[in-house]
Amino acid sequence: MSWFQQSAGPPPVVAVHAPDAGTAAGAAALLTPQWVLTCAHVVNEALGLPQLSTEWPAEKGLAVTFARGTSRIAARIEKWVPPTNTAAVWHGDLCLLQLDEPAPEWVPPVLWADMTQGQPLRAWHSCGDPVTFADVEMKLLDRHVGYVDGQLSGAPIGPGFSGGPLWTASGTAVGLVVGRLEPPGGALTSGHTLRRAWALPWQTLRAELDRVGARAVVTACRTVRAVPAHDPVGAKLVAALRELLPTAAARTEPARHLVQELKLNGPQDGSAPTVEELAAELLSTPRALPTISECLVTGPDGARPERLNALLALGRVIDAAGLLSHGEYAFLEERLREVASQDSMLPARAAQEALRFTQPPDALCEPVLRPEAVGEVITGLEGCHEGGPGPEDTPRVPSLVHVVEFIAAGLPEPRRQALQDWSDRVCDRLGVHTAARNQRREDARQWAGLRTAPRARLLARLDVYGPTAPGCFRCRLWQQRPDGSQHRMDTTAGDAPLTPEQVATVIRDGAQRLQHATRGEPPAVDIEVDRAGLHLPLDEWEPEPPNAFEPSLPLGVLYQLTLRSAEMSRQVPTRDPERQRRWGDGHGRPLVIGRQHADSREVAGLLRSTYLDANQVVLHGPPELRNQLLDLCLALGVPVVVWDREAQSHDHAEHLAPVNPAGPLHGLPRRLHEFRAEKPAKKRADPSARQASPSLVWEDPTWDRLAHEDPGLQLTDPDEGAPSR
Repeated sequence: MSWFQQSAGPPPVVAVHAPDAGTAAGAAALLTPQWVLTCAHVVNEALGLPQLSTEWPAEKGLAVTFARGTSRIAARIEKWVPPTNTAAVWHGDLCLLQLDEPAPEWVPPVLWADMTQGQPLRAWHSCGDPVTFADVEMKLLDRHVGYVDGQLSGAPIGPGFSGGPLWTASGTAVGLVVGRLEPPGGALTSGHTLRRAWALPWQTLRAELDRVGARAVVTACRTVRAVPAHDPVGAKLVAALRELLPTAAARTEPARHLVQELKLNGPQDGSAPTVEELAAELLSTPRALPTISECLVTGPDGARPERLNALLALGRVIDAAGLLSHGEYAFLEERLREVASQDSMLPARAAQEALRFTQPPDALCEPVLRPEAVGEVITGLEGCHEGGPGPEDTPRVPSLVHVVEFIAAGLPEPRRQALQDWSDRVCDRLGVHTAARNQRREDARQWAGLRTAPRARLLARLDVYGPTAPGCFRCRLWQQRPDGSQHRMDTTAGDAPLTPEQVATVIRDGAQRLQHATRGEPPAVDIEVDRAGLHLPLDEWEPEPPNAFEPSLPLGVLYQLTLRSAEMSRQVPTRDPERQRRWGDGHGRPLVIGRQHADSREVAGLLRSTYLDANQVVLHGPPELRNQLLDLCLALGVPVVVWDREAQSHDHAEHLAPVNPAGPLHGLPRRLHEFRAEKPAKKRADPSARQASPSLVWEDPTWDRLAHEDPGLQLTDPDEGAPSR
């Protein structure tokens, strides 16, 4: 038995109840402080449903109790694998529950190991009484199912055991009890004595949870990994520990720290684990390796041991290790939950800016971060890797720390300082160079200085109405509010054919309604058109006067107006992923296409090589070449393209200079808006002067989610006046 497994007696039994029922329907396994696994049929019984019902009772509430009901926590169903009744045994039959609050600290999550044939095992009834255990032996491991037999003496596995772990003598669990086989019908004889049950091995549980999208939960589980001589990672870990902690006295304090921080079982007699026992614990217990490294940052001579970096490097290939120690994780989770509750859009915006080359976790792809998703975000970012080594070949700044620096920069004091202090502690432990960390902090500070409050946006979708109404359009509107929510907006025009003036009026009225509803500044307006529509002077379309006193103003003067076109995405399947990559890169220099670029072949070569990261193109030149290059840029996924509709040759490139088209990307819509607003006054001052009529394609990810979810975002067939499918 391992030094870390010295506890005797029954484990704290976890049980599943109906919200208002006192009797447990079955047992369960605590995977992490927030997640519980049980059988689907146990949940069905708790809710009064047929035992093998396959319907997901998603809206139903449950209660989970710990240690004979001394602690009770509400839970909800997050993943459902219904039971499949095929013969004497059924398959599937799993339910993942999320607790409304963390499990009690004195209830440790299950430590899992793979199931093998011949193991002596013990199961506990969900009531938790010490005498209600059943001893069995793993007789046959048949692919996804394990069959266990009980002795003729002692208690058998029966009702109330389902959903609970099967434990080994060393305190690890190898599977989940599902049910017992019933004897055949009719009169019983001595030949029908049956004490056989079946269970789902840990191998099957891992695979099923991964299949239904709970990989992050599996990764966070405590798992045993042996250290065989042929295991190169285990052998390197043992060697690193021998160098860092060569004596039992050197291992005593780190082992004590590990036991206290991770709530492990260990003797209190001043002894220390062997190097092999310590290595096994670091391989199997989540956050054990970074947690023990907290004790090793300062060596006997007061300096950081060089060998510590080698130990931490091994952590990157050990599934259970993680990046953060237990204390670092707990602190960050608490602070980010506060951020998600008070400024829920900040984390996603910070991650978008900080992670230029890395896909963030799914929860950060939504505009609003839910507090309950913070743990998933931290775990996901721990697995992200971006950038090369730091100065003097030191470890790189982790992506998680990079994102935290950007979140901190967007917070007021003292919350900003608290996260920066956390970042300092993590970087010091990891050996990250101070200069590298400070560079990320300075990048974040500059970004926060440019950061503006989220503004509302209006999407106007224009379709050519068709031959029955030449020169007319159908106009439909969607809104995005500052909180990131997106909704369709009704208009009085419906699907009626509209002239350009009527279209402008519908857009103006919708923008005014959105501004009034959000009590903010005028929304940004995005107009989605087909390829031909990109060449229309949409920013010059004027709505009807709003009242008897105000003059009519063009849409481009009233609003920051940009263009979008979904048509190219249907014709070029690779376009959207490439557009998202270019937009997310953020480090690309703009490509200004002038007379030195001969044709589309040359420009295509540039966009696929030297300017592979370009997210901004400025088009100059005569209309025919410019239009051809516009299609090329859109097909290759360039998200931002600006050009002068009135330019007739490369000689007119200077007319775009006042808007600084190749300047800072995020200020471009504002610069165009100001230029359009000032254009009439400049025209009056010098009627002979030629001025640009700029158009701007701006395809950031704002409306990507809506395009996937709303089938109404299909283009209209211009010949039929009906949506194309």
